[in-house]
Amino acid sequence: MPKRFILRAGAIVAASALVVIGAASSASAHVTVSSPDAKPGGYAKLVFRVPTESDNTSTTKLVVSLPKDHPFAHVGAQVKDGWKVEKKEEKLPAEVKVGDVTLTKAITTVTWTATAAGIPPNDFDEFSLSVGKLPEGVDALSFPADQTYSDGDVVKWADVAKDGAEAEHPAPTLKLAAAVTPVAAATDSSDTVARWLGGGGLLVGLLGLAFGLRPRRAAVQ
Repeated sequence: MPKRFILRAGAIVAASALVVIGAASSASAHVTVSSPDAKPGGYAKLVFRVPTESDNTSTTKLVVSLPKDHPFAHVGAQVKDGWKVEKKEEKLPAEVKVGDVTLTKAITTVTWTATAAGIPPNDFDEFSLSVGKLPEGVDALSFPADQTYSDGDVVKWADVAKDGAEAEHPAPTLKLAAAVTPVAAATDSSDTVARWLGGGGLLVGLLGLAFGLRPRRAAVQ
């Protein structure tokens, strides 16, 4: 088989792989939660990453629900320019002991509302909470979130994955078992593989194009 044909075929395959990977990456652009210091029984900073998955509308509001079955004795919300933050406290169905404190009520939702333009189309922003204490003996905590767009559309990130399949609108979930780099909703491992495959595919494609476009030498008589 001619070398030129093989290289051109490699370029086509690489370009196709990039298209597929790009589509997969955009599909995984969910609202997620992570923490640089989450440990069971300790205090932690929770970071909610919010992408605006729209070409013509902005994100103007984010409502994060905190777990009622494992309430926090302390909840501090990040103050951000261009956003108003509100914390809602509710009475708990039953008393819950958190460390040395017995809670009868707790903050159950935190809301950030844009006072300016919000998060522009196809961009993202991050919203942080300082919470504690985290429960012990728990593998993960879910933080359902409502994302409101400037056209009034509301996306509820509250689905739970079933049978190993990723949910359409997964609830941001903080994994406590690893307690190193917990993530939510999207699988970072698959994103990492996608980046490696994308980089490798791009390199192969460029090499194939370079060889394919190289002028042919005149045949020696």
